[in-house]
Amino acid sequence: MPTMNVSLPQALAEFVEKEVASGNYATASEVVRAGLRMLREQRAVYEEKLALLRREIQVGIDDVEAGRIDSRPIEKIMAEINAEIDAEEEKEAKANS
Repeated sequence: MPTMNVSLPQALAEFVEKEVASGNYATASEVVRAGLRMLREQRAVYEEKLALLRREIQVGIDDVEAGRIDSRPIEKIMAEINAEIDAEEEKEAKANS
């Protein structure tokens, strides 16, 4: 395994020492490796989220370009949906009466 020398600020050096002293890790190298693994995992999650966001943005762009975007305010759209639901419920209530 390659060896590296790393300079740490005092606060991080103390954190590493506390982790070793707690018994969670046998050596400072184990603490640093665990931290780097977590960083690598965090970076992978970030990249995955970023790719998903880019795909969703492209879906929105494609919808705009294809004319599938409604320019009405959401309040008006919701009012129409609620009116349709109310009309359907009223129709069902009359049918069940």
